[in-house]
Amino acid sequence: MTTKIIMDTDPGIDDAAALTMAINNPSLDLKLITTVAGNVTVDKTTANALKIVHFFGKDIPVAAGAEQPLIKPFEDAARIHGESGMPGYDFGTDYGKPIDKSAVEALRDAIMAEDEVVLVPTGSYTNIALLFSEYPEVKSHIKQIVAMGGSFSGGNMTSAAEFNVFTDPDAAKIMYNAGVPIVTVGLDVTLKALLTADTIEKLGKLNKTGEMLHGLITHYNDGSDAGRPMHDVNTIFYLLHPEAFRTKDMWVDVQTDGPAIGATVGDVRAAYHDGKTNAKGCLDIDADAFNKWFLEEVSKIK
Repeated sequence: MTTKIIMDTDPGIDDAAALTMAINNPSLDLKLITTVAGNVTVDKTTANALKIVHFFGKDIPVAAGAEQPLIKPFEDAARIHGESGMPGYDFGTDYGKPIDKSAVEALRDAIMAEDEVVLVPTGSYTNIALLFSEYPEVKSHIKQIVAMGGSFSGGNMTSAAEFNVFTDPDAAKIMYNAGVPIVTVGLDVTLKALLTADTIEKLGKLNKTGEMLHGLITHYNDGSDAGRPMHDVNTIFYLLHPEAFRTKDMWVDVQTDGPAIGATVGDVRAAYHDGKTNAKGCLDIDADAFNKWFLEEVSKIK
């Protein structure tokens, strides 16, 4: 059976790689892509999502979403992803347009038309928060949310906060308190599952898709000599290979103000919420399996 998914995303280089995996894996049925401001502005993230869909010749609707967070001023990550969000490959200029519906309306319609759909947010959660606030009836149609974001061991925007949650902490709080099952795929695993230099070199020699991803990844201003993190791709890896992750059920609170704004605090001792949990936190990952899977997936794409 295929898993029906919807991706809410802010491409971004690692988002582009996640979309590539989701679009092309036969076990996943990608129904809709919605975009949000994050790595770059929403006009650019929308264009980038369209570029990836067009690159693979697919007919997947793309809907443009929130231009800014709910409350907090917007800060992009162009320093990491480049001004366009996806430098390093020429996708041309004829890649189509988004559908006429807003992201929230498109999300509502797509979710209500399905049962057991999985939401995969890989950017800030603004669209998700607006959806739950305006159309709470969609919650019962969502099997789970597999969200890239957060950290239980230190951030990449501050010492406490990861980028997606930091971008719109108020939206993250709404999502975590919505009562929908959530898998938190955060920096605790994404900073371990680094694409090694050897993997990146092999990638460029596989096929046209590998060439495209190699171009993007080598323009990615994130990582070190140990490798480059493909944060968002870990959501797709989790959906397909949850056995590669070590997880723990816990309650996750989101800090929405002060110097720790954007921090995700896991009640790892089950000490503060009467034993209740609202998320499954990913704490460890088989990094070798991730690298092997990444190359195998790309090699299959024709």
